[in-house]
Amino acid sequence: DLGWISKVHVNRPAVVRHAERIKKWKTVKGNWQAAWLLKAVTCIDLTTLSGDDTPSNVHRLCFKAKHPIREDLLKALDMHDKGITVGAVCVYPTRVTDAVNALKAAGCNIPVASVAAGFPSGQTPLETKLAEIKLAVEYGAREIDIVISRSLVLTGQWEGLYEEIRQCREACGEAHMKTILATGELGSLANVYKASMIAMMAGSDFIKTSTGKEVENATFPVGVVMMRAIKEFYWQTGNKVGFKPAGGIRTAKDAITWLMLVKEELGVEWLTPELFRLGASSLLEDIEKQIFYHVTGSYALQHDLAMA
Repeated sequence: DLGWISKVHVNRPAVVRHAERIKKWKTVKGNWQAAWLLKAVTCIDLTTLSGDDTPSNVHRLCFKAKHPIREDLLKALDMHDKGITVGAVCVYPTRVTDAVNALKAAGCNIPVASVAAGFPSGQTPLETKLAEIKLAVEYGAREIDIVISRSLVLTGQWEGLYEEIRQCREACGEAHMKTILATGELGSLANVYKASMIAMMAGSDFIKTSTGKEVENATFPVGVVMMRAIKEFYWQTGNKVGFKPAGGIRTAKDAITWLMLVKEELGVEWLTPELFRLGASSLLEDIEKQIFYHVTGSYALQHDLAMA
């Protein structure tokens, strides 16, 4: 619906002011903080996207995905029998089979997510993108994180962007599709809103801020704009689309702030792994350290949380 897109206007100063207020929010303490952090754990896409990924470090990541917090710490919080795991394990297509096999051997049903469609630049032909998606699904990925062609946004080719995402959605089949907008390279918040809308119109199950490889990744102004787009899309269509901030989210405080922002903008019903994910590789380490401190009253030493 190009008429919908053409009417978009974003009041950037107001968004930036709102984002500055978000940064000053006071975080929760004590048992409340522990509860929010465990909720954040269940929404993490535990990620490794390095050129030196091997089967062994993917297996290690999968073990951590099933046991994200030390068992004795969970027992102290009376949460050891609640089945707390991360939301998904995210890898490159060539490592999907390793992740699927490792999780199967561990006896858990955590989905494997694969980046695809020319990740991270998106500078590959559409035919190649579609082939990569289909291969990742064949290897066993249940979630696909595609990346859009930024040039289509920067040159205002909205119908072209819609068609590209629609074909990617078709190639995903039964797999859930998260559409990465790479917001740091879209030029303006208005473009972020428009790209969010196009991605949702084309059938995306999630919209995601960044690849984690851009200079600017998940920021609160971008998060506010994308969540307002999700809310508007829900009001207009009745379809709930998920949100995933990714890149630069490294501390427990960051995670809680994102959770609180989602609760304020979209409501409690979005605070589930089905509608909210945090893309992160090092966040879990800090969350486990904070829970260790909450339980023991002392700071974790290097050997206390070796798996981190």
